[in-house]
Amino acid sequence: MWIRSTLTYRLSFALTAFGGLVVTGLDFVTIMLMFSRVDVLGGYSLPEVAFLYGLSATSFGVADLVMGSAARLGTRVRDGTLDTLLVRPAPVLAQVAADRFALRRVGRFSQGALVLGYALVASDVAWTPVKVLMVPGMVVCGGVIFCAVFVVGAAFQFVAQDASEVQSAFTYGGQTLLQYPPTVFGKELVRGVTFMFPLAFVNWVPAAYVLGRPYPLDGLPEGAAFAPPLVAAVCCAAAGLAWRAGLRSYRSTGS
Repeated sequence: MWIRSTLTYRLSFALTAFGGLVVTGLDFVTIMLMFSRVDVLGGYSLPEVAFLYGLSATSFGVADLVMGSAARLGTRVRDGTLDTLLVRPAPVLAQVAADRFALRRVGRFSQGALVLGYALVASDVAWTPVKVLMVPGMVVCGGVIFCAVFVVGAAFQFVAQDASEVQSAFTYGGQTLLQYPPTVFGKELVRGVTFMFPLAFVNWVPAAYVLGRPYPLDGLPEGAAFAPPLVAAVCCAAAGLAWRAGLRSYRSTGS
């Protein structure tokens, strides 16, 4: 329904999606301006940073398109309109994801994909069949991990109804963090993003294998680059538990 209503005004949709592509593209323009003054950033060249950026932006674009509407859950909990979703014969989480579905978010995904395409052409990588297959795998697994973060953030809003900005700190903030090389951040932050809040498996860890660089942390097992599917599965399981716990705690607003 929301897609059909959006496409009713095709020119408006095209302009909005293009505007989103341009606005999100300013992030990469900032990176390019940095490289107009330096040759490397944290030991990474522009194509390598573009590779990290493209993976992060494309993965997040997928998650934002699929689960971005979950940020509105706090409003429904606060005003009691979540009750209307509970009585419908469809999974509540699917309805939350489809609530005011914004097709214009495809602009964010497109911009990330364009940067990723540039990085794949410009990066000096010794491509092998395994590395080629890892690229779409990273995009899919990264999108799943970000979706799990959106769901956990939505579950938190059952408890703290005005927590959409807290959720954004881990979703939009996490995506921005991953746009830059791990070498520009402190080891404590990198360790937390790897073990406590495993966003590093969206791009930092597997991209290190593709680019032929050392892992962002010493001591990671050699096969850590191939762990994103497992990490994504664990994140989905944790997000499912958090969602069910949050939904069971919902008590509506009364009459």
